[in-house]
Amino acid sequence: MDHGVTVNSTDKQPVKAPTRRSRAVAAKRSAILAAALEYFSQFGIHGTSLDKVAERADVSKTNLLYYFPSKEELYIAVLKDLLDIWLAPLRALCADQHPLEAIRQYIRLKLEVSRDYPQASRLFCMEMLQGAPLLKAELAGDLRHLVEDKATIIEQWVREGKLAEVQPHHLIFMLWATTQHYADFATQVEAVTGQTLSDEAFFNQTVENVQKMVIEGIRVRQV
Repeated sequence: MDHGVTVNSTDKQPVKAPTRRSRAVAAKRSAILAAALEYFSQFGIHGTSLDKVAERADVSKTNLLYYFPSKEELYIAVLKDLLDIWLAPLRALCADQHPLEAIRQYIRLKLEVSRDYPQASRLFCMEMLQGAPLLKAELAGDLRHLVEDKATIIEQWVREGKLAEVQPHHLIFMLWATTQHYADFATQVEAVTGQTLSDEAFFNQTVENVQKMVIEGIRVRQV
């Protein structure tokens, strides 16, 4: 008989399966965050009302405040979720990968994030332009540690002669700027080209060209 309990095959300890209530709570929280992202990315924190977010998420304002006691806490929760999405490709970069293949794959993954989460990228950009008043501690903590870890990997590749002499932080900054441009300035990109990353052919063309320009810049040249 199924009692709503599963067993972890590694340590044989019983693990409770998600209950109907826990699934409902997770779904409601997700709906609130999605609605908040939509409004925050358009109007910022000051131009967004919790009433509108609650209405879009199809919950009462009282219910919303149960999950997120203030607009600031909701905003920070949205930004932290975005940071997780945005940094996932960087976290995937590992020392045992071939450097050029690792950077090539990183570019594709970051452009996929720009294509699939344009609102998230624009909201993050908006927060940075305002001086990141509500996210500064997160940036100076987890983000900085992650970047330092990956910079160490890039430095190792340079020392081993697998990459041209580049300063890791500037390489990372350039990759961020290039890949996020297609989300943050999507209106400009579409005005100039008539296309966006949602067009498959244009997405593949973008990936190929950004990869080519970056890889040719960091490839080791034979003397």
